[in-house]
Amino acid sequence: MTRILIIGGHGKVALLTERLLADRGDEVDAVIRNPEHAEAVRAAGANAVLADIEQLDVDGLAELIAGHDAVVWSAGAGGGNPERTYAVDRDAAIRSMRAAEQAGVRRYVMVSYFGSPDRVEPDTSPFRHYAAAKAAADRELAASELAWTILGPSTLENGPGTGLIDTTAGRSGAVDRADVAAVIAETLAQPATIGRTIRFNRGSTPIADALL
Repeated sequence: MTRILIIGGHGKVALLTERLLADRGDEVDAVIRNPEHAEAVRAAGANAVLADIEQLDVDGLAELIAGHDAVVWSAGAGGGNPERTYAVDRDAAIRSMRAAEQAGVRRYVMVSYFGSPDRVEPDTSPFRHYAAAKAAADRELAASELAWTILGPSTLENGPGTGLIDTTAGRSGAVDRADVAAVIAETLAQPATIGRTIRFNRGSTPIADALL
């Protein structure tokens, strides 16, 4: 049994991932800030862990991470507020990487988006702060000594999932959140994904094969 910590445990993709991991026998701890979200997390098969990652320093995050076999970063500020976007998507994410190193937990999976870290948004774009924050975090992770994987799904949709993706496309398309969850679960099980940035759309290749 693998013990996995999912940071941002109440997100739509995170909840789907928790169910997949719990169903295969992993122990999942899901970090949430709002205690009202604990019931949904438990219903997905995970243990609810109350913590505000925006406020925790490296030592606090290391204490949270210690004892796990892997960390999945699926948290985000949700856009809108540039200051909070940088505080969560960049600063807290980077602190969590340093905390994972401090705690001796090497396996780290970052849920990012298709364009990162190369996409540059114009100053007039409301997306520019998110893109810059994710790029900074992804570059920091790729330069770390962690056993990292950066996942870059394309535009998220709420379909049932097909179990099929395309990791070769040069442009973003769309993918179901259910398939993103399946990719996260498979990534954690596949050592071949370590040290890679994997961008993907909905496609025609089974997820396990596409990640090889």
